[in-house]
Amino acid sequence: MFNNKICVVTGAAQGIGRTVVERFASQSATMVYALDMNAEVLSKAFMGKDNVKPIVINICDREAILSLINQIKSDYGRVDVLVNNAGITRDALIDKMTEQDWDLVIDVNLKGVFNLTQAVAPLMIENNAGSIVTMSSVVGTDGNIGQTNYAATKGGVIAMTKSWAKEFARKGAQVRANCVAPGFIETPMTADLPEKVLDMMKGKTPLGRMGTPDDIANGVEFLASDKSSFITGQVLKIDGGLVL
Repeated sequence: MFNNKICVVTGAAQGIGRTVVERFASQSATMVYALDMNAEVLSKAFMGKDNVKPIVINICDREAILSLINQIKSDYGRVDVLVNNAGITRDALIDKMTEQDWDLVIDVNLKGVFNLTQAVAPLMIENNAGSIVTMSSVVGTDGNIGQTNYAATKGGVIAMTKSWAKEFARKGAQVRANCVAPGFIETPMTADLPEKVLDMMKGKTPLGRMGTPDDIANGVEFLASDKSSFITGQVLKIDGGLVL
């Protein structure tokens, strides 16, 4: 499905990002650039995979991102798929949320997505093809107590995505932008939660379980591939029915 494709995935060292990278690589992508700040985990994750290139990078570093995309352009002439997956949480009720935690989440989850997309989109438009998939959340569509900063970013990337869907195709370029909005997913972010909290999450989900990284990768794979060539500006919720 991704034969001859050049893909870029952020937040790639573990969880959903790692699963997405492995999915693209296993489906014959020419090269998957796996971006993350965790050098140790990143290097171990893709050891021995010839079509995965781990890149230790901070997505908030605009110059580093632009340099990387220029290098990919020099090497391959294109980026076919961008998956904006990197994200962090710094949860607190609004009266206890620090300015530092607000700024950090905004920088990584919102500005980081902007940085990557701003660097990649012109190359996609130039080549008249490309798919951008950005990770939102049901928190971005419906909010959540104690996650003002996270909700703002995940709602923000939906608004940006809808704008990009209109902007990138306005002169006829076949460049698409979509979001995936996961619900409760089994990732390193949730691994350390108490059992009673995990049971509560499952109880709120009509399908009675938490999602897996593979569940999310299935949606990313679809939106990134040519199978969704007439889909743009959409938000695909993968949440087991949590938000209906």
